[in-house]
Amino acid sequence: MDRKSKNFNVIHFVGIGGSGMSGIAEVLHNLGFIVQGSDLSLTDTTKRLSKLGIKIFRGHKKENIINAELLVASSAVPRNNIEIKEAKKIKIPIMKRAEMLAELMRFRFGIAISGTHGKTTTTSLIANMLAEGNLDPTFVIGGKLHGTNTNARLGLGKFLVAEADESDTSFLHLQPKIAVVTNIDNDHLDSYENSIEKLKLGFIDFIHNLPFDGMAVMCIDDENVRSILNKINRRVITYGFNQDAEIRVKEIRREGICTSFKVYRKNKFLLDIKSTLPGSHNIQNTLASIAIGLELDIKEDIIKKSLNSFSGIDRRFCITENIVTENGIINLIDDYAHHPTEIDSTINAIRDIWPNRRLLTIFQPHRYSRTKDLFDDFVESLSKVDFLIITEIFSAGEKPISGINSKSLTRAVRLSSNLEPIFLNDIQLLPKILKKIIHPKDILLTIGAGSIGDTSKNLCFSLQVKKPVGLVS
Repeated sequence: MDRKSKNFNVIHFVGIGGSGMSGIAEVLHNLGFIVQGSDLSLTDTTKRLSKLGIKIFRGHKKENIINAELLVASSAVPRNNIEIKEAKKIKIPIMKRAEMLAELMRFRFGIAISGTHGKTTTTSLIANMLAEGNLDPTFVIGGKLHGTNTNARLGLGKFLVAEADESDTSFLHLQPKIAVVTNIDNDHLDSYENSIEKLKLGFIDFIHNLPFDGMAVMCIDDENVRSILNKINRRVITYGFNQDAEIRVKEIRREGICTSFKVYRKNKFLLDIKSTLPGSHNIQNTLASIAIGLELDIKEDIIKKSLNSFSGIDRRFCITENIVTENGIINLIDDYAHHPTEIDSTINAIRDIWPNRRLLTIFQPHRYSRTKDLFDDFVESLSKVDFLIITEIFSAGEKPISGINSKSLTRAVRLSSNLEPIFLNDIQLLPKILKKIIHPKDILLTIGAGSIGDTSKNLCFSLQVKKPVGLVS
């Protein structure tokens, strides 16, 4: 897809502030299309798009699409949205986000990263590796890369690297040359008839969208991924800790926040790697990127250099500040974890790095449906911290579900653990509460996929009594 297309000029994005939508909008803008969009609120993302020259409407109104010739709609936007209804009425074509991504991928060498967890990190690692190898990729990522303040870029090379979102089955629109499956977990099952088996079939169909000479890169450590391997009729490269993995890791050494390990292909030593990404889950994400780098004949020194230089992604184990508080110096970590598996991975990574530190956690549940479906798993995961504060559920546009709320989750954690968790219905009170309970050298962790990231940034300023100092070891 390029600007030579004369079928439409003005493309309107409904929900343009979303992580996936904003990236595609930016790429289309850089291709020369006239791009505009609307969202319920103005954010750092919409402000950045506006500075690029993309017109942003605050709120959804039918007047916003008067000049539009094509609508791109986020799956997070309800189908009864006034702009979508008006587009149908006046016969403006409507595309899903993934359909537009598929159009961008159609004439490029597509690398699509799928999986319940780890998509953003793995996509970023691969994009960074291709860039380090002077392959000038186009990428669309679900989070901002540190140092670039962007989640998308239009490159001149043949590669397009993007996340493949399984949440609404829309990843089935994509037809990449290489597909990655990081894991398959119990999430978004409402799109799959509430069946994990149907979800696994969705991933099989996604892989079978590959051309005959395509390749799937799959994490063999994951039980659900392992269970579908014999149903795949494309070339597969497996990776992981498992001794059956083709790309395998051995001799892991943790050095503070960094992790060093050796990479083998079957039993042949390939690489010595030092990664700045903490946690076993990030070793797996790194292995996926290495597998693709090797497949694309990227030189080993480039692979190592790209991993050493990788600066991370916004809200993925982000040590935002080391704060001098009234009670002493603490570390503040912000993470996007919003599923029990992700929470476990984040907690385990913190325990590996700082085994003797007290872990204070502020959790903002994301979606009523997820809280309901994974309630017991959330209770188990959250019970592993030392002090817990739970905020109101971030609805993400969902309607409340009777009996599912943060109070009931707080109560369940209290009954099943030794913790005395706090339910916080007013997030503005958080600094006041924390000042009463913080100890020197505490690790303060904010987790969730909603507005908790902004709260974390504000805590840096509301808790500190002096300018932040260097990382506390």
